[in-house]
Amino acid sequence: MGDELLEVTEKQTLTREAAAARLRALADQLARHNQVEFERDGMRYTADVPAEVELSVEIELGDESEIEIELSW
Repeated sequence: MGDELLEVTEKQTLTREAAAARLRALADQLARHNQVEFERDGMRYTADVPAEVELSVEIELGDESEIEIELSW
């Protein structure tokens, strides 16, 4: 992509099971391929992912709890 920046932010309400299925699908793509595909507004995008990535997991517990998972390379 060169110097282009594509940033996609998606937030939706799902059941816990549906959220787990989405995470599982992403994990399967990472485990089987060197890329992750996603679709937005009818267009398909592919992100090439190297063999090694940096994984960050942040957990916040309180009135509104959150788990944030970030992969960077």
